[in-house]
Amino acid sequence: QVQLVESGGGLVQAGGSLRLACDAFGLTLSRYSMGWFRQAPGKEREFVAAIYWTGSNTLYADSVKGRFTISRDKDKNTMYLQMNSLKFEDTAVYYCAMPRRSWGPIMTASNDYDYWGQGTQVTVSS
Repeated sequence: QVQLVESGGGLVQAGGSLRLACDAFGLTLSRYSMGWFRQAPGKEREFVAAIYWTGSNTLYADSVKGRFTISRDKDKNTMYLQMNSLKFEDTAVYYCAMPRRSWGPIMTASNDYDYWGQGTQVTVSS
């Protein structure tokens, strides 16, 4: 069964850092352009970052640009989101996402993705 599992969330003070991981099971993660999304209480799920399947291009939401970095480790079949200089408004459940289409374009809309992890909670205290 194809499965995505996020980890690395937790409670951190403003200005701190966390590294989220998305482990893929039952598929080769590097064949897919993938993304990170987040959803805060009372808000819709929003785009955070995306990476092209080759790893040659990345996109970031304006709210996290310069602070977050998306990357992948092919050997570990894992995608990461390094989050630095965290702010209170970064508090949300973070999800990794994968489309059904392999070797596809980099995408930023949640509707472009078909598979989602269970999410990992990130809480930033001020």
